[in-house]
Amino acid sequence: MPELIAWILVFAVAAYACAGGTDYGAGFWDLVAGGAERGDRPRRLIDHAMGPVWEANNVWLIFVLVVMWTGFPTVFQAVFGALWLPLALAAVGLVLRGAGFALRKPARRLARRRFYGAVFAVSSLVTPFFLGAALGGIASGRVAVGTTASADAWANPTSVLAGLLAVAAAAFLGAVFLCSDARRFGAQDLVDYFRRRALGALGAIVVLALIGLPVTHGDARHVWHGLTGGPGLLLVLLAAASALVTAVLLLRRTYRWCRYTAVASVALTVLAWGAAQSPYLLPTSLTVAGAAGAPDTLRWLMIVTVVAIVLIGPALVLLYWMDTHGELEPLTDADTGAGRTPGDPR
Repeated sequence: MPELIAWILVFAVAAYACAGGTDYGAGFWDLVAGGAERGDRPRRLIDHAMGPVWEANNVWLIFVLVVMWTGFPTVFQAVFGALWLPLALAAVGLVLRGAGFALRKPARRLARRRFYGAVFAVSSLVTPFFLGAALGGIASGRVAVGTTASADAWANPTSVLAGLLAVAAAAFLGAVFLCSDARRFGAQDLVDYFRRRALGALGAIVVLALIGLPVTHGDARHVWHGLTGGPGLLLVLLAAASALVTAVLLLRRTYRWCRYTAVASVALTVLAWGAAQSPYLLPTSLTVAGAAGAPDTLRWLMIVTVVAIVLIGPALVLLYWMDTHGELEPLTDADTGAGRTPGDPR
């Protein structure tokens, strides 16, 4: 039972990551889109793509928190005691990016739209970075029962690498999703615009992954051994194959399956991390069995979890299906015709 609940936690983290994290993965591209005129069309597509789904994905964060404090209260206490600062910063980022996104569109003045847009975009980078940094602190073994809060728990090589990978992965998925959305709305120039950015983000992930080999070898030995052997290695190889297929599809401008292969590459990476940490929740001090709550609590938690997945899972699937198949609000000609993107003919 404890091992099953622990894997449910890992799958929930993967589900959160696969929808682009906090903001459909689009915040990074909003930040670097350029000035008001140059970045108008990409930002309009980002607003429209995020509109139906931008808060739905946070259901998985709530799910992870509830399952963790109910099923593994010792881990919850240790993590939030040692990593309260990065987790608090991630929560602040969640609030501010939501406020910035909601207030930007109705703002009439350009200065206000820029301000709210900057709040949204910067906060969209802060949240995945600090969530990744917290996971890096756990993976490196710096968090244990009784560990006091310190900068070393989250400002270390593994944490910085994990934070940057989280930002790059969200940007990669966001660009792939936006590429597909632009194609569906008939904005061919935006398809090429986000296709190039998806390939660039994937290249950044590859560079960070190569840097991560010596970093994890020296700073997170247990996880490094898990990723270079057994089920962890198999999942890493599958993730790399999925990323390679995504790159080939983008280079060949074959977009039908690239969304699925991109999601698979990120999901398999998260699952590889879960397999690499096994049998620990806090490497190498606290195992899954040692951290588990009371047996009666775990049984009831399992029942409630199954009910929640049955009730919420189909609704989320339907929402994403309706969004990706154009069953929700369409993108208007005013949206696709606004402004210019780099490289447009004058």
